[in-house]
Amino acid sequence: MAHLGVADLADIAQAAYGRELRDVVRLHGGSKKGVYRLTLDDGTTGVAYVWRTSEDYWPTHEQDPLFGNASGRDLFLTAHTALSEAGACVPRLVLVDSDVIVVEDLGAEFLEKLLDHDTEALERLWDDLGAVHQRTSPRYGRPSALQPVDAPPVPDVVLRRALGHLDACCERVPRIAAERSRLENELRQRHAAVEPRTEYGLIHGELGPDHVLVADGRPVLIDIEGVMFFDVEWEHVFLELRFGPHYRPVPGLDPARMSLYRLAQHLSLVEGPLRLLDGDFPHRDAMREIAEHNVERVLTC
Repeated sequence: MAHLGVADLADIAQAAYGRELRDVVRLHGGSKKGVYRLTLDDGTTGVAYVWRTSEDYWPTHEQDPLFGNASGRDLFLTAHTALSEAGACVPRLVLVDSDVIVVEDLGAEFLEKLLDHDTEALERLWDDLGAVHQRTSPRYGRPSALQPVDAPPVPDVVLRRALGHLDACCERVPRIAAERSRLENELRQRHAAVEPRTEYGLIHGELGPDHVLVADGRPVLIDIEGVMFFDVEWEHVFLELRFGPHYRPVPGLDPARMSLYRLAQHLSLVEGPLRLLDGDFPHRDAMREIAEHNVERVLTC
């Protein structure tokens, strides 16, 4: 996949900063959008998010109104507003174009590199997330496209998606195929234990320490297009998985939801990386490691 260069983004830089663009570097990550550092002729920098077909490594996307292809300029802007209003820190907008957004370059480290010694930033993250999760809605979905009142309950949505992922995993992973009946029964039993709920919290949707920058001691959330109102347990299962011993649980989480969503997310983290490898995503070893790790978790969950 060819990356964009100076000629491709010169007009964007001019519109954003009124200066000439000297250099462009595509930053690591970004499977659905391109993330580029722009260096101007005076040495200052910005970051451009680019949503174009040429920047999307996924060969297919889930056909799901909540989880399918959580990417795009409009989703980013809606999420940016929702998180800002909830008190979380997100990068400042510099320019909004049809398929490009330029934000400030914070020149910050990822929290992933600071977990073992920057306890202050981590504590601020948990506080910020607590405030975000306290923003609630009687309906779930994207802030700009909430589901109707009579939409299926969230656990039903998760179960249906997890069963689809189980089918896909069985086609690719013999060890999971050998346990298909047991795993389906496990999903259905965990689902049956979940009690109804009528209120949903605002969540990031995919928050790992690689999606948090630390600038002047403050955690800044990035990769925010998956923001939605949903069961907060969905977020906490992912936080538990990604932050490991640094995860901070909170009181009041539903253990039945945590149990169902934990197995569902492990299945997703097998199916997604393996599907991504059907395309030309460059960081292939990392995706294989994620898939293999979660195969083990599925089989022991």
